[in-house]
Amino acid sequence: MNIDTARARLRPVSAVDVDELVHLDSDPEVMRYVSGGAATPRAVIEDWVVPRAETEHRRHGTGTWILCDPATAAFLGWISLRTPRHSNRAELELSYRLRRTVWGRGLATEAAFALVAFAFDHLGTERVFASTVARNASSRRVMEKLGMTLCAIHLCDDAADSAELLTIHPDRDRSEVEYELLRADWQQRSQRWSSAGGLTA
Repeated sequence: MNIDTARARLRPVSAVDVDELVHLDSDPEVMRYVSGGAATPRAVIEDWVVPRAETEHRRHGTGTWILCDPATAAFLGWISLRTPRHSNRAELELSYRLRRTVWGRGLATEAAFALVAFAFDHLGTERVFASTVARNASSRRVMEKLGMTLCAIHLCDDAADSAELLTIHPDRDRSEVEYELLRADWQQRSQRWSSAGGLTA
C-alpha cells in the first residue's frame, strides 16, 4: 500500500531498493547516531533488513516504506512501523532515516505524520513510540512535532521514567530517549491540526 503526502510518496520496500539502502547507510553522517558512523554491510540489508520488512508488510501491514519524490521517484530515505519483539501491547515502533541532502526540509516530519495516522486509523494500534540517542536533537524534534512526549530515558542498561529523571547528560553517547504517542492524544491533536488547516512540516 502506497501512502502519499504533500511532497512525497511512501511505498513498501522491496529487493529493488537494496542499492539505495546500502548507499544511504554508507554515509557516516547519516549513521552517526545509529552505529557511530559505521556502514551497514550489504549482506545485512539484502539478507535480513529487506526480507524482514517484506514479511512484516505481508503479515501485519507494517514494515518499511521507501520515501521517494512523487515526480521523479528518486529515493529520499525510508520510514518504518514495526511490531516490537516480546511485547504484548498494541503498539508500534516508528523509525526513519533520510538522505543527508534532504535534511532540514521537514520531510521526516511529514512522512512520520502520515505513517502515524496510518498506524492509528488503519492498523488500530493504541501506542506509537520512537527512540533515539539523547544527543540526536533533529530526530527528537521530529518526535516532538508529532505530539510525542518523553516517556523514558535509558542509560546503558537501566531505564528511568521521565518523571524521575529530568536531566539528560549530553556527554553520554549511550543515553537513549524514548517518546510515545497514545491513541487518545493522537485523536485530540489530529482534530486540532485538521481545524487549523493541517501540519506545517
